[in-house]
Amino acid sequence: MEKQENKQPEVGTFACTNCGADLKYKPGTKHLKCEYCGATNDIPQLETEIEELDFEKFAAETEKKEEHITASFVKCSSCGASSTLEPNVTSASCPYCATPLVVTDAAEQSVVSPKSLLPFKIDKQKAKEEFNKWVKKLWFAPNKLKKASLNFEQFKGIYIPYWTFDTDSHSEYIGQRGEHYYVTESYSTTEDGKSVTKTRQVQKTRWYSTSGKVDHFFDDILVVATKSLPTRYINKLEPWDLESLVPFDKNYLSGFIAERYQVELAEGFEIAKDIADAKIRELVRRHIGGDEQRITALNTDFKSITFKHILLPVYVSAFKFKDKVYQFLVNGRTGEVQGERPYSTIKIVLAILAGLIIAGVLYALFSK
Repeated sequence: MEKQENKQPEVGTFACTNCGADLKYKPGTKHLKCEYCGATNDIPQLETEIEELDFEKFAAETEKKEEHITASFVKCSSCGASSTLEPNVTSASCPYCATPLVVTDAAEQSVVSPKSLLPFKIDKQKAKEEFNKWVKKLWFAPNKLKKASLNFEQFKGIYIPYWTFDTDSHSEYIGQRGEHYYVTESYSTTEDGKSVTKTRQVQKTRWYSTSGKVDHFFDDILVVATKSLPTRYINKLEPWDLESLVPFDKNYLSGFIAERYQVELAEGFEIAKDIADAKIRELVRRHIGGDEQRITALNTDFKSITFKHILLPVYVSAFKFKDKVYQFLVNGRTGEVQGERPYSTIKIVLAILAGLIIAGVLYALFSK
């Protein structure tokens, strides 16, 4: 039997239950025959009824039942964010990218009313202190960046829109459980110029077909409903103390900016499903057990879906450097800072030159 390399399975492959070799499906067949050991492997099937649901229609009908509010929003021509304006403002810039806003273009829009929010816990001064601490720790940052951090006009407190979803999930899976075993293998090597035969223990994996069901309840899957901020940074502002949410009241918005959600409800739930999928696969692998696991088929049904529209507090600073916009975020509850940063080419070049000079001096000293 030809020896198989230990490698990751390709997409669309199934491990032979006898020797572990990767099998590929051949259209028109109902079983797979291993070309290495000749074993016949049945193609696993999920006994699940296929049900088609128009989720967007469902989401739209659900959204219509939700309470709406009407507010005046102005849309940024650069990044697309729609933000509220404070009363009597005659000029303003986008809190996300610092682009001047055309205030006369502000228009009233009806949106799903937030159910609750987390009020700002730290003030702008405290947020700036945390932001400045973060800036000072950045290596090779341009001096202009530090100056920009002192510009209060570019440091805004914004209520960021989020969707949260609660849902029951029922998942049926087909997979394989791999259990390790060891065999003694002989091999030849050279010692003191002579060829000798030795033995060693080699790990093998025996695969068993398995299937099962996993149920899980997801509470408050958090989906950011803006596309104006880098997802990789705003997600790092977590965790949020959602247990401290308070009922929505416009008074909390006084003195702050509130953004209109850019991610609609249906799109938000699709993102939530992706977030849930990672957890479900973790649970399935745990359910399969063994030393290794393969998930060859997975079907998940989500039921009893409920959602909330909430606002979470974030301080945002936008800094333009060489025609590029860098955004910095501060959690309005904890002071956690995340963001992009530019690098100073001059500082990097000077650091390299200094390093070369020091290396040259040390070389000269040791040479003597």
